Amino acid sequence: MSSPSRKSDFSFTPENLKKAQETIAKYPAGRQQSAVMPLLHLAQQQNANSLTVPIMDCIADMLGMPYIKVYEVATFYTMYNHKPMGRHHVQVCTTTPCWLRGSDEVLNACKSHLKVEVGGTTKDGMFTLSEAECLGACVNAPVVWIGKDYFEDLNAERMEALLKDIQAGKKVRPGPQIERQASAPAGGLTSLTSFVKESQKKAAAPATEAKAAPAKKTAAKKKPAKKKEDK
Repeated sequence: MSSPSRKSDFSFTPENLKKAQETIAKYPAGRQQSAVMPLLHLAQQQNANSLTVPIMDCIADMLGMPYIKVYEVATFYTMYNHKPMGRHHVQVCTTTPCWLRGSDEVLNACKSHLKVEVGGTTKDGMFTLSEAECLGACVNAPVVWIGKDYFEDLNAERMEALLKDIQAGKKVRPGPQIERQASAPAGGLTSLTSFVKESQKKAAAPATEAKAAPAKKTAAKKKPAKKKEDK
């Protein structure tokens, strides 16, 4: 049962309205309210990274939900923001694995460079700094979540350099900030090393053989002689 509708001063842009309708259409009849979370996320992106009561009311009306049900979802999950946020939300993981790997230094680098405390937003509205609970990338600790991307294997110097690049509008590389592939061992392979070497040799062998093999000359085929017919 939905609440009586009340006028909201929020509306999706035409582009986002189309995305919202496409999202709702993914759910079977009678289950469209399951789209509440992606719609809240879409609205938050449109509204400078924060939600307001009119936004939640608008989504409740779209999905035929009681307003309180949307409020419950939006206030339960920390991914939804209810105050003005910076364009870049910097979330530093400070739970045990990241803490053991130096997240305190990373967080202090953020505070020092941005000149804000946790929960604060820079004067230019560019950054908001937060602490985050486990981000699930412990093997690459310390980890920081900015926008849609994870930045891993950080220390104070790398964190400061990352913030400077974002401020300068430079393209930044998400993932490990050291030379390693994804979550592979930081010091290189420690097991199956002989298997990997053999696999690399086999993979390289056909290319090497192709280069070394001399080109074969194809002999011109002789046309068979015509038989003389008996007179």
